[in-house]
Amino acid sequence: MTNALALQSSLSVLSDPRLTEVLVPLHLEARRDERRLVARLLGQLPKVLFKRRLDWTLLSPRLTDLYLAVDPANGLLCYQLLRALRARCVVELGTSMGVSTIYLAAAVRDNGGGRVITTEIVPAKAEQARLNLARAGLLDLVDFRVGDALQTLADPCGAIDFVLNDVHPPAALPIMQRLAPHLRPGAVALCGNAALFPADYEEYLCWVRDPSNGFSSLQLPMRYAGEFSVKTGSGPTSVTVNS
Repeated sequence: MTNALALQSSLSVLSDPRLTEVLVPLHLEARRDERRLVARLLGQLPKVLFKRRLDWTLLSPRLTDLYLAVDPANGLLCYQLLRALRARCVVELGTSMGVSTIYLAAAVRDNGGGRVITTEIVPAKAEQARLNLARAGLLDLVDFRVGDALQTLADPCGAIDFVLNDVHPPAALPIMQRLAPHLRPGAVALCGNAALFPADYEEYLCWVRDPSNGFSSLQLPMRYAGEFSVKTGSGPTSVTVNS
């Protein structure tokens, strides 16, 4: 009960009781799910501890049924960033169960409307996310795309205001390179997992931290916050996508 009350208090910034009713049980379930995540990482725990590259070919299939959800602090960070940006076109890479999507769609709604394009490679997760967004009253703001993000995002939504890059490391940079020309100057890209697995995101971090690619980028000093990149407006207008 204490955890639920603490969550309800932290989510009060959303000013929407319906969102709190949906998000609190989802966050509690995601926390319980973290035990299963740790169990599935045990075989690669030494690499995790010493910040070495993991075997994502082996690991990714073992994570397909897990929440892997944004925590409340970072969900609220995304919400506030979108409000500050007055974001109306948002792209999310890795829908999972739709927890982060709720924060993104709530911000777009509170900005006066727009669209959240979210892509998920696991159909069952995308379907559960649809149900959660419907319960939150936000389904009409979300464009669900199921499949490989390099294909599903071949045609994004025009000038993008914000990208939440939550895909596994091998796909993070190629998709970011695909989207980069569509980000407006001042747009933000947030990659949370880059803080947890810096060795696996090394190429991504090198790319967004190179000013010639059109970004100003740094790691936020908060738990799970990850890499915070701002489109400066410089850099190439088109890019070569890694295969």
